[in-house]
Amino acid sequence: MRYFAKLQGQKEAVPVDVEPLGGSRYRLTIHEQTHTVDALTLDHGAVSLLVDGDSYHVEFEENGDEVGVLVRGQVSRVDVADERRLRLRVGAAGFSVEGKQVISAPMPGKVVKVLVKVGDEVKEGQGLVVVEAMKMENELKSPKAGKVTELFAKEGTAVENNAKLVVV
Repeated sequence: MRYFAKLQGQKEAVPVDVEPLGGSRYRLTIHEQTHTVDALTLDHGAVSLLVDGDSYHVEFEENGDEVGVLVRGQVSRVDVADERRLRLRVGAAGFSVEGKQVISAPMPGKVVKVLVKVGDEVKEGQGLVVVEAMKMENELKSPKAGKVTELFAKEGTAVENNAKLVVV
């Protein structure tokens, strides 16, 4: 099966072909390089991976199509979509976000910086709040141009997954 993965900050999604080999083994092809992967799900939800003989302890946190991946103390955010979902996204790409937009915490964490205040005019893609989660700072950006009408985020406070932070 073919998936498309885009690391946070990348412009283009990369095709990832996944072929089951039986049991917990898979063949992954990324950038025309093939890797053999053996995946074992652990009791607490993490995954032990053997990739071409190298061992990795990996933890995942899903939020829609986006996945937070913790490997060797480093978190990466990856947007993952299969071919069908990618086509649906392309079809919807011509639509712009309208109306009130609520920006929520993508995972439990701590608000480390609030970059706006109520009444501020913001541009699409402008940073609003920085949340630290899994030892990584994530800047949450405005999905549209508009005005900040509500601000729930306070620097130094803990937030739960999907907690309201800002309304634009």
